[in-house]
Amino acid sequence: MVEDLIVGHGRFRLEYAADERAYLERLASDGQRPGTLFVGCSDSRVIPELLTGAAPGQLFVVRNVANIIPPSDSSAISVGAALEFAIGHLAIAHLIVCGHDRCGGVEAVVDGAPLEAEPDLAAWLAPVRLPVERAAAAGRERTAWLRRSVEESVLEQLANSLTYPVVQAARDAGRLDLHGWVYDIETFELRAFDPALDAFISVAPAG
Repeated sequence: MVEDLIVGHGRFRLEYAADERAYLERLASDGQRPGTLFVGCSDSRVIPELLTGAAPGQLFVVRNVANIIPPSDSSAISVGAALEFAIGHLAIAHLIVCGHDRCGGVEAVVDGAPLEAEPDLAAWLAPVRLPVERAAAAGRERTAWLRRSVEESVLEQLANSLTYPVVQAARDAGRLDLHGWVYDIETFELRAFDPALDAFISVAPAG
């Protein structure tokens, strides 16, 4: 597998990097100026640049299990550091939290998976418990519950982002817009939260 990745890097250098050499050299010399911070899941099926067609330099990406933004008083500071850097130093204009259907982290919370032997994972998934409980209020049929839980979790993480002063200040100043997305790994469709409708709506036609 690692050998395949090295071969793939060779193809990248011979094909993409060769064709886009001037652009990549400009990124290296001038520095990055991404317009969007993308908080997504570590799931190997969810690749931000592939899903959005973004080129190098366009997305500042944070990926972790279940696309979580811990509250600012959490001891897990990695995401907070990324928020402060992206907003405070790179002046990104958009923050996207992108969940996905069939998320293993959300499923673990919905199913009440025993995580006693995995204390770090159990602690990390704590911010998913409340949205899963909210989703359960509409019914516990598993497929619908999972779908609602993923959507509720995305909204929870966006709310958590506002506990960071750098996010709240940028939003209050009109410099930052927040977006909630869910990617369906089966149909390849993207749903975005529409505040006016209080619902996630498909934003692109099925291919």
